[in-house]
Amino acid sequence: MAGILAWFWNERFWLPHNVTWADLKNTDEATFPQAEDLYLACPLAFCIFMIRLVFERFIARPCAMGLKIQANGPQKAQPNAILEKVFTAITKHPDEKRLEGLSKQLDWDVRTIQRWFRQRRNQEKPSTLARFCESMWRFTFYLYIFTYGVRFLKKTPWLWNTKECWYNYPYQPLTVDIHYYYILELSFYLSLLFSQFTDIRRKDFLIMFLHHVATISLIIFSYVNNMARVGTLVMCLHDAADVLIEAAKMANYAKCQILCNLLFAMFAILFISSRLGVYPVWILNTTLFESWEIVGPYPSWWVFNLLLILLQLLHSFWSYLIVKTACRAISKGKVGKWNPLHVSKDDRSDIESSSDEDDSPPPAQKHHSSATNGTNKNHGTNGYLTGVPYPDEH
Repeated sequence: MAGILAWFWNERFWLPHNVTWADLKNTDEATFPQAEDLYLACPLAFCIFMIRLVFERFIARPCAMGLKIQANGPQKAQPNAILEKVFTAITKHPDEKRLEGLSKQLDWDVRTIQRWFRQRRNQEKPSTLARFCESMWRFTFYLYIFTYGVRFLKKTPWLWNTKECWYNYPYQPLTVDIHYYYILELSFYLSLLFSQFTDIRRKDFLIMFLHHVATISLIIFSYVNNMARVGTLVMCLHDAADVLIEAAKMANYAKCQILCNLLFAMFAILFISSRLGVYPVWILNTTLFESWEIVGPYPSWWVFNLLLILLQLLHSFWSYLIVKTACRAISKGKVGKWNPLHVSKDDRSDIESSSDEDDSPPPAQKHHSSATNGTNKNHGTNGYLTGVPYPDEH
């Protein structure tokens, strides 16, 4: 184990040439980031998760009830032992061949069976109330941490001149503000990483998991090798758009459609401008070029920049989805009635599941089902016409 730790903490990987861990030990005159400082983030992540539970139960839930957001979930599928067995033991998305077999066995038409499986899948989705509470928690944290970051950074020289991130590197003392900012952000993203398995399941689960891993790795990397100054810039820049998307989702759940559309438009503009404009021009420029000029590259420098570039690729992917979603709304000519959060797959948006037909209970016999084939296909989960199919079911 000692050999593994010595290999992992090799100074030639983590630190610039001619710098050792002994040079960065805390003294009476200066305090530097220490890897063991990050151990505090694990119990703090658990505390944040517990605070979230209390917040959602005693603050977010009463707010939701005040906005008349009901706890009722999706309409339940009609009980059927045969279909339930297929759903739980075989597949939740039966193919055409299986649907035809079930149709003959039950004397139901295929469309009715498809509707039953759709309703049954929707039964496992959380209620709008649960979604609102989750979004309100995230909105509150992002608003707080972004406000803290802005108030702290506006007093620092590296906000106005990014070369200050590298002058006298790595002998830059750790301030109380930077330490608090880092530990709180790391704790929150650790709590998100693990709560992702218990939260509302989204279509972009794996992408968000990769995002959380990349974010946590960046926080740890930049703290351990004392790139904390540029790290604070990265964190503050990313928190800005997160505030707006959570606010937009809350407006969506409260059926404030005009406010939802406005907030989403503001989010899209801020997200694309900050992640595709400010981030590469401001952040990547200083980590790739200014740091090369002032400090020079070393092994962990390459890894750190590789993670930043990976983050930029995720930004590009999400920006493409946001633009695609907006273009789809405009091309449909139903911007006023269309809800962007129903089909957006950006990094913080829900995929609001809905059928492409109504969810009336399936009839017991095949000859009754024909009456349902002409039902309206455009009802969204919140009662708004969307005019487009939902990706959850396709």
